Amino acid sequence: MVLGRKEVNPDIRDNSGRTPLSYATEAGFEDVVKTLLGREGVNPDMRDNSGRTPLSYVAARRHWYCGMRELRGIVKMLLRRQEVNLDKPDNSGRTPLSYAAEGGSERLVQTLLGREEVNPDAPDNSGRTPLSHAAEGGSEGVVKALLGREDVNPDDLDNSGRTPLWYAVKGGHEGVAKILLCREDVNPDKPDSDGRTPLSHSAERGPARVVKTLLGRGEVNPDAPDNNGRTPLSHAAGGGSERVVKTLLGREEVNPDAPDNSGRTPLSHAAAEGSERGVKMLLCREGVKPDMRGSSGRTPLSYAAGRRPRYSGMRELRGIVKMLLGCQEVNPDTPDDFGLTPLWYAVTEGYEGVAKILLDREEVSREKPDEDG
Repeated sequence: MVLGRKEVNPDIRDNSGRTPLSYATEAGFEDVVKTLLGREGVNPDMRDNSGRTPLSYVAARRHWYCGMRELRGIVKMLLRRQEVNLDKPDNSGRTPLSYAAEGGSERLVQTLLGREEVNPDAPDNSGRTPLSHAAEGGSEGVVKALLGREDVNPDDLDNSGRTPLWYAVKGGHEGVAKILLCREDVNPDKPDSDGRTPLSHSAERGPARVVKTLLGRGEVNPDAPDNNGRTPLSHAAGGGSERVVKTLLGREEVNPDAPDNSGRTPLSHAAAEGSERGVKMLLCREGVKPDMRGSSGRTPLSYAAGRRPRYSGMRELRGIVKMLLGCQEVNPDTPDDFGLTPLWYAVTEGYEGVAKILLDREEVSREKPDEDG
């Protein structure tokens, strides 16, 4: 009805440079797209202010917003138009294939890969390829389709030094990680610009299955420190992944008490984040110093007493404090470089239960001043 009016421009652009066709493709409205493409004057490849075309928007659609049949229908209509550039990058350097790979649109990826003009390994402005985005999205079918091309590098580095495997691990996509790890041309231990390996990130985020998959490759160093000196165990202890902590502690090459550049050990990070089982596992290991001071003079007990935990409640925090106080080597009143004791931190944070536990110890002074008196 609206298009029946002569004064209506079917290809008018809004302030973002987007046309009605652009919005219709993004929404998955097949009938609307068909109507608009049937009108003279409608540019099926119009770039908006971000450089994105209608094909780019439909490629980025995830199928749970509308049916796959509708999406395939829209893509077919666009591909029939000679004016449509199938490999046109937007202002961020991303192509329709890049968006389709990220969204997990396996059929669309295969369709685009079947066209000669499409570069299956084109990096965007961040250096990320379609495979990199597919690995992060977690679609095993898309990853397999891309790896089926000889001109796709499975181990490409982006501008941050991150590989497709890094993104698969970051997203916890075990299936994609296994597919990539089966490739001899994939380095499973390649560090990014922060010095962190796929294992380092997987140890922090889990799941444990991905960690075990990575450790199955002999080239992976389970104790490799990053640029901050933190090992996979350190990240696991600080991330609350108890199963990963147990897995790493089962490796002979792993130093359970390795300090990072700030002098903090895995025990220190576990205590700070409230990982009760992590603290217990580490305290059971020989060589772990339960009262190790970091570069600021804080001990694991100091961190446990005064750090708001991300992964647990106050019951776990009190349990950690009791476990640490059960170690003969632990001084319950050790001040840090600013003269602040574990009791000072507990009181400042309002942790009444922790303060009571500390005050039950004769060695703890109620009147010890900090460096400001």
